[in-house]
Amino acid sequence: MLITDENISEAEIWRLREGGTRLRTISDVAIKSIQDDNIVSLLHRLKLPTLFTKDKHYWKYSLVHSGYCLVYLDVPEHEGRIAAFIRRFLHHHHFNTHSKRMGKVVRLHVRGIEFFEKGTRKSHAISWMT
Repeated sequence: MLITDENISEAEIWRLREGGTRLRTISDVAIKSIQDDNIVSLLHRLKLPTLFTKDKHYWKYSLVHSGYCLVYLDVPEHEGRIAAFIRRFLHHHHFNTHSKRMGKVVRLHVRGIEFFEKGTRKSHAISWMT
């Protein structure tokens, strides 16, 4: 299940859906205006969720869990850019299935992808081209 946080604009969500990406907003799966403190416990209750957010405080090793994937979008907010990076991430051969994403906390940025994964506290970096 792909989920966008409330800080992803409606226009970006529309672009993703128009492009065929099936996703839900956090308000579709939780009470409206859920507090950030409660989002991780919500993810524990969902089946294979990947959450996309612009909140930097999700980019830390302590949030790695085998039951979900957190994706921090550290990209400039220009029209269509958030949707483009989400699509690009979902098509990247390291992250293109649920099983490849689970157990990771990911940071997307212009230069590439960084991620923490279960079992190793050091972040890994890969380029968009690999």
